[in-house]
Amino acid sequence: MVKKIFKHYDYSIIIAIVLLCVIGLVMVYSSSMITSITRYGQESDFFYNKQKGWLVVTFIVFFLTMMFPYKLYQKWLPLIVLFTFGLLGLVFIMGHTAGGATSWFKLAGASVQPAEFAKLTVILYLSLVLAKRQEYINDIKKAFTGPIGLTMAIFLFVAIQPDLGTGSIILAIAVTIMLCSGVSRKTIIKLSLIGAILLVIMGTIGVMTGQVTEERISRFTGVSDPFKYAQGQGYQLVNSYLAIGSGGLTGLGLGESVQKYGYLPESHTDFIMAVIAEELGFFGVILVIGLIGFLIFRILMLAKRSKDPFASLICIGIATMLGIQTFINLGGLTGLIPITGVTLPFISYGGSSLMSLMIAMGIVVNISFFVNYQEKKEKKLNHIVAYPNKKTTNFE
Repeated sequence: MVKKIFKHYDYSIIIAIVLLCVIGLVMVYSSSMITSITRYGQESDFFYNKQKGWLVVTFIVFFLTMMFPYKLYQKWLPLIVLFTFGLLGLVFIMGHTAGGATSWFKLAGASVQPAEFAKLTVILYLSLVLAKRQEYINDIKKAFTGPIGLTMAIFLFVAIQPDLGTGSIILAIAVTIMLCSGVSRKTIIKLSLIGAILLVIMGTIGVMTGQVTEERISRFTGVSDPFKYAQGQGYQLVNSYLAIGSGGLTGLGLGESVQKYGYLPESHTDFIMAVIAEELGFFGVILVIGLIGFLIFRILMLAKRSKDPFASLICIGIATMLGIQTFINLGGLTGLIPITGVTLPFISYGGSSLMSLMIAMGIVVNISFFVNYQEKKEKKLNHIVAYPNKKTTNFE
């Protein structure tokens, strides 16, 4: 039985995750070794050791999650939703403030960010609810009132921390799942209009409550002309350009980055890809993006192959989370969009992000088991029907 279980996992997904985590660990050490000493007064391997510890814990969680049948999340979903709202509310009372945002808990020397796990809650909730409402999926009032309400509630909790980067990812995940839930084009248009109205309302509330500050507006200024504001709003972006440009095709060599010597803030988190570009060059960047792209592709193919709407929508939500988070991170360090503080999946330093990603990947790998097992079972049955008098092959 154990042999059959492990035989049906999608090991290409597992291998891609391991490779990304190994690359991430190496680059966390390389990008943070100077910052650890000069900024935090620690040993050069301070962040490397912390990330290594997180990897050990998260791989254990990943292994347990991939063994846990994904359908059982239906039973525990109400508790998961309540727990998520409890943590998001508690962070305003007991949370730790850093960088102007109250988004973390300090637990035993580690920082835990509830918003990272809220993304998974949104994925599981929307996937389950919309999968169960397929018979009347085009009735917006019946099918989407609850999902829209919960999504907006979680978004507001995250946005007022403030963490608009994670909030944007949550909205993108929700919109994608809703649009892929089997709705008609007419319903898509209606949902788009509702979304536009809600965005206008939220923007108005943000202006009236002072959430739209000069600091946030300055991020757009820094993106529009970073070299003009090189000593101010454009400082991070200019140094990111210098790191990317100096790397060329093959890079300066592992550990040889110049920009990590205090010129590039958050070199081990938000801007770690700039250090990768500087040290490993274009080929290093392509390797990382290629592995993340491969993961997204395999997860979407799994969504297509699954005959369970719940599983398909979960995979779509997780693939969207990976894709949007990657786009926001890379878009920020290349000047395509304002810098939002979103980390690069599996690569950037950070325990909460890594933990939520590993749980998500564990769910995906568990779904791959059920999809592969079902396909092989159907193949065996089809073989028996086609050749009733012929000895069948052991497909399992």
